[in-house]
Amino acid sequence: MSEILIGLVSGIVSGTGMGGGTILIFLLTFFMGIEQHMAQATNLIFFIPTSIVAILVNIKNKNVDLKLAIIISIFGILGAIIGANISLHTDVNILKKCFGVFLAIVAINEIYSIVKKYRITKNTNNKTKER
Repeated sequence: MSEILIGLVSGIVSGTGMGGGTILIFLLTFFMGIEQHMAQATNLIFFIPTSIVAILVNIKNKNVDLKLAIIISIFGILGAIIGANISLHTDVNILKKCFGVFLAIVAINEIYSIVKKYRITKNTNNKTKER
């Protein structure tokens, strides 16, 4: 039952374009006790069908710049080959720490974006009130 819930939550987050794989890796390692290498590899398999569905929906809605997507995909594939080889030769504990640092950076960036947006909105509202 937990596998169904994990798949559903990760799929929803992935479909919104917010990084369902990040959630999936966390859920697999934290709640299911799966080793980091296995969770990352499972995420990659999970990513294929969920990405295809999200791509098709977004192409249908004309939300994709195909030229840009092709260029990014080519270099993304090269990066994936390099990253997979690095991962294979990296200790699990180091991978966990790198993943944790990555999540912390994402969280800090999100908090910064929210605070920045709040300040801009607050300043705009104050200027409107002054008039």
